[in-house]
Amino acid sequence: MSMSIQIYILSKLIENNTYPYQLKKELSDPIPFAEMTSLTESKLYYHFESLTKQGLVVPVEVIKEENRPDKQVFGITELGRKILPEKIYGLFEKANTITDMIVGIAFIQHVDRQKVIQILEYKLSVVERHMKNIDLYRTHLEDYRIKKLQFLQFLDRYQEEKRRHELESLRLLIEQLRNEVF
Repeated sequence: MSMSIQIYILSKLIENNTYPYQLKKELSDPIPFAEMTSLTESKLYYHFESLTKQGLVVPVEVIKEENRPDKQVFGITELGRKILPEKIYGLFEKANTITDMIVGIAFIQHVDRQKVIQILEYKLSVVERHMKNIDLYRTHLEDYRIKKLQFLQFLDRYQEEKRRHELESLRLLIEQLRNEVF
């Protein structure tokens, strides 16, 4: 989640300079994603501080309002602009599920779409190999009489359904990226 939060912050700062509380408000409107993901303002401040230490963002302004705390506005640095695509590619490479890719998909405009498709096609090939291994495993199941055959068959069905869903989702994602649906 840490990488996703940093990608979110950097991507938003490419669009406009902003401050943590504003990002939290934007993330919660119209759907309360911040609450759904337990993303607190303090977590956002922590990540802004971390990104500042890395030299990826800098404070650019302090907004002072009467009877309100000061708001420190941040902007993205040139290094931040350079590192953002690397972070997004890394997110896709490390993702185990489509859910892990959501922030990368949301900010796909900041990377080379073809490179993301290549990463996803590689992941697809890995899932397809796993499917072949499941088929091989089935062959071995038929060759042996195992006490807990029903349990193993349950696991087999579960893994197959999980992999089929992942395959369908990856294929759909690749197709929609190619067609620039989002």
